[in-house]
Amino acid sequence: MPLTYPIAEQTLDNGLRVVVSSDRAVPIVAVNLWYDVGSRHEPPGLTGFAHLFEHLMFQGSRNVASGQHFSLLETAGASLNASTFFDRTNYFESLPSGGLDLALWLEADRMGYLLDAVNQENLDNQRDVVKEEKRQSYDNRPYGDSYERLVKLAFPADHPYAHMTIGSMADLDAASLEDVHAFFRKYYGPNNAVLTIVGDVSEDDAFDAAKRYFGHLPAIPTPPPAPDGTIGPMTDVRRDDVESDVPSDLVTMMFRLPVDGTPELDAAGLALDILAAGQSGRLNRRLVRDEQIAQSVSGGALPLIGGVSFGTLTGIASDGIDLQKVEDALLEEIEKLAADGVTEDELATVQAQAERDWLEQLATCAGRADEISHHALLFGDANRINTRIDQVQAVTVEQVQAAAAQWIRAAGRVQVSYRRSESASEEPVSGGSVSGEQVSGAKASGESGEQE
Repeated sequence: MPLTYPIAEQTLDNGLRVVVSSDRAVPIVAVNLWYDVGSRHEPPGLTGFAHLFEHLMFQGSRNVASGQHFSLLETAGASLNASTFFDRTNYFESLPSGGLDLALWLEADRMGYLLDAVNQENLDNQRDVVKEEKRQSYDNRPYGDSYERLVKLAFPADHPYAHMTIGSMADLDAASLEDVHAFFRKYYGPNNAVLTIVGDVSEDDAFDAAKRYFGHLPAIPTPPPAPDGTIGPMTDVRRDDVESDVPSDLVTMMFRLPVDGTPELDAAGLALDILAAGQSGRLNRRLVRDEQIAQSVSGGALPLIGGVSFGTLTGIASDGIDLQKVEDALLEEIEKLAADGVTEDELATVQAQAERDWLEQLATCAGRADEISHHALLFGDANRINTRIDQVQAVTVEQVQAAAAQWIRAAGRVQVSYRRSESASEEPVSGGSVSGEQVSGAKASGESGEQE
């Protein structure tokens, strides 16, 4: 049965799509702004620019001094942040409903007038911040470079998903102030964005406020489309073996998957959930509970719209266990699923988990605003939040097996293995984490890439 969250939409004269979902239950309002620019839009030589602007957007604009964006909103009781991903960038805040005008004014000022504050000093400062983030999150974190290694193996060098949102430090170092300004002018305009307002405000008042603060901003020239990233499943095995000072031996595998928005991706996501989601997943039951060769297993699908998605499976070896045993067991279960399929009970279990997670995501104004922006921007259908779980529930056991047989195969994968170097501590630390997001294609929840 479809959900019934109210959805009202208007497009301003400058092309800004505004979506409102009124909810008067509590005096909270969420503002969520998605721009149609992510790392897949970045041409060679300009990688990391979308993520750089995630930082620059908080450093002041024409009428807002550096540091004031956060302080003004936090004084008003807001929580706020931003994230960059392969397919988009978003900025969001949730605050008492009396602060709606403040939130919209701040978002509009940086959409229209950010470049007034982006000078050479500001750019140099934020470049240094990004470099430090890369050192902390990628270079000096156990397994932190796993996704960088995986996407380089999984995609051709010129593919739009072949680089992470953090980008190349060489590209950022080489970027001139003119390059940065030009990138902003190309993508950060009202006609390349979706503004969602959810919570304690009437539809009329929300639309009036959006027009008041954003309506005067000029449209930008239609941005160029992102490169077509359509590519089929992997047909060979590519691996990267790393010896490093990591807490425990770990293997993570990546598979190319169908594009988001298709029944095939839903089926592939559910297949990975049956393998790796929760205590009832096949891999957890075998590797962790029964054979005790792994400390933990995880995995899932990462939905993407640029012609292909991808999914991962990860196992962390138990102390004293050869990592090859973990790898072999993962591959056996992968092939078993493709050959023998899944049961109705297994499918019903992961579909129920997906429904629970989806309802939890939509239960808050902030979560609902994020999903509305997500589906309005990437699929042109804000009401998809009300029908999304029905699409997941419609997947059959036959579709799951077919997706697994085509896309999730031992003979079609990339793989990064980390083994502890001899110089590592004698005592392994359990629970090492893998950098990057693992979001089920069935859930299709709001993905976050680099986040402040």
